[in-house]
Amino acid sequence: MNEAKTKSTRPELLFQALADRTRLRILNLMGNAEVCVCFFVVIIGPNQPKISRHLAYLRKAGVVSCRRDGKWAHYRLVIPADPQMAKVLQDTLEWIASDPEMQRDRAYLTEFCCAPQVPLLLRGAPLPVPIPALVKLGAKLPASN
Repeated sequence: MNEAKTKSTRPELLFQALADRTRLRILNLMGNAEVCVCFFVVIIGPNQPKISRHLAYLRKAGVVSCRRDGKWAHYRLVIPADPQMAKVLQDTLEWIASDPEMQRDRAYLTEFCCAPQVPLLLRGAPLPVPIPALVKLGAKLPASN
């Protein structure tokens, strides 16, 4: 293997990141939006440290980035620069979008974002923000519901 490759361009890291159902659920929830960690915790269920470990794994693989805003951490998809890796990620996102559990997760995200009475953990949390720039990168990401 070429040692000059960075961590984020190593295909084995991408495949390892995609080999876990919780990480797939996280990627599905991101879709083409920037989402606060608290939404992942409420929708997926494990505690915040466990979700954070999964997000760190996805960051190491180079498929998500984090932006901090005070106490809030916002995550978004990052399309890999390598066209083959970008295609693997894109195809995976399209494939999981048809999974019933993934569709339920997206419906819960929409429900929590639009609910008049949000769960306690989400009170004051910033709502997910669509990211049109991802579409400009040529990736056909699943549509947000």
